[in-house]
Amino acid sequence: MPSDYGRTARSLGACADVVSIQHEYGIWGGDDGEAVVDFVRSLDVPAAVTLHTVLREPTPHQRAILVELVKATRATVVMSRSAATLLTSAYGVDPTRLDIIPHGVPDLPMVRSDTIKPGLGLTGRDVILSFGLLGPGKGYELALDSLPEVVARHPAVCYVIVGATHPDLVRSDGEAYRASLVAQVARLRLAEHVRFVDRFVGRVELTRWLESADIFVTPYPNLEQIVSGTLSYAMGAGRAVVSTPYAYASELLADGRGVLVTPGSPEALAAALNRLLDDDELRAAIGRRAYEHSRNMVWPAVGRQYRRLFGLIGAEVRLPLAPVPMSSINA
Repeated sequence: MPSDYGRTARSLGACADVVSIQHEYGIWGGDDGEAVVDFVRSLDVPAAVTLHTVLREPTPHQRAILVELVKATRATVVMSRSAATLLTSAYGVDPTRLDIIPHGVPDLPMVRSDTIKPGLGLTGRDVILSFGLLGPGKGYELALDSLPEVVARHPAVCYVIVGATHPDLVRSDGEAYRASLVAQVARLRLAEHVRFVDRFVGRVELTRWLESADIFVTPYPNLEQIVSGTLSYAMGAGRAVVSTPYAYASELLADGRGVLVTPGSPEALAAALNRLLDDDELRAAIGRRAYEHSRNMVWPAVGRQYRRLFGLIGAEVRLPLAPVPMSSINA
């Protein structure tokens, strides 16, 4: 019920010092998730919002929601410099109101992939991995189209795609998308070189898949994507990453921490994969640089940054922030 948002927010005053709000347009009720505005306006305690999506070209309604959310909270957290830059340039947000705290990842040791592969039935294979909820925005078609050229040069390659189909996609289309990928595999005669792990996997099992990989690939077609948990996890495991140059990947994989390829080009993706599979030392060096960069992203480090931020805003004494009229949100 729409009224639940305000009632829930008001109840937090009795048990919370600070409220942490996670924002995606699709997880809050109402048009474009506008119920988050009702929630934050009803809070009697300070709040910080973490933005998981910042659209470069939002609708006026989406933009109004985000601007109001930033104004009505004490702190705004984004996970990349590109997201902070976009908020200041396209939304007019004061940069002093923004905090950059990276996407958290498990604190994993660096392990050799060959020590993990036998337990997953991958002995002797060159493993390329992608994981996450399955859906057309992940660019798996591009990765599959690149694979014949990779297999021709490296016959032991196995591309593993881990993850259940996105539940929203299942509700609307069933498993039609996964079936289209399976059909693509058959058409390209790649049945011996592609494995689908069609389920949600927990953290322990996901760690094993990550550590078994020689290369991790994020072939996302949306170049505006400002955060990717899968890319963050792969870096945290010290895997060499090949990716299209979406905003988050371009930032995190700079300075030799990964390989960026031309979007929409299976030839470019195949060339990058072959180059890394050809050169064990290069692949290991890229993985080490990614791993070292990710040390400030491990959960204890990220937790310390959030704890400091929550302590600061919880101790502040300020006048209530003036809300934007609801008419501007619904315009």
